[in-house]
Amino acid sequence: MGTLREDIDNQSDWIVKAFAEDKLKLDYSLKSLIAVDQFFLRHTSDGKAKSGGRLAKNLGDIIFSIGAYVGNTIIRNVPGAIWETDDDAPDGEINVAVKFPDGTVIWPMQRVMKRFKNGIEDSVYVYGYEITKDFTKEEFDPGYWKSIKESKSWWKFW
Repeated sequence: MGTLREDIDNQSDWIVKAFAEDKLKLDYSLKSLIAVDQFFLRHTSDGKAKSGGRLAKNLGDIIFSIGAYVGNTIIRNVPGAIWETDDDAPDGEINVAVKFPDGTVIWPMQRVMKRFKNGIEDSVYVYGYEITKDFTKEEFDPGYWKSIKESKSWWKFW
């Protein structure tokens, strides 16, 4: 096991390959965060891993890997953004942060944990778009709404 920084890069690259098995393309674009939400829609229900789904085993490792991908995606799209890690912290894997050039700090692993637990209301794509929009010229992808529409049952709104 290397440093947290090395683990982040290794796991981020690994999750790109793992998602490809589910026919979900991760290419480090902000729009690829839609695929992260689609993955969670397929493999979770009511804040739990679906039995037999991709999250049924090694949940912590997969959540870390997805968080690493989300953080690396944000860093690649926000010039000057960097990882902040502490290899000596006992909970360092959860508390790794991305610092923006304006001093804003975010915690991608924690956000992915919230997405897992709370569902689409804590969308990774909407989060990624909102926190980066002042740094990028990225337009919100209206196709996002279609990608989640089929996952919501009408009775969950009442």
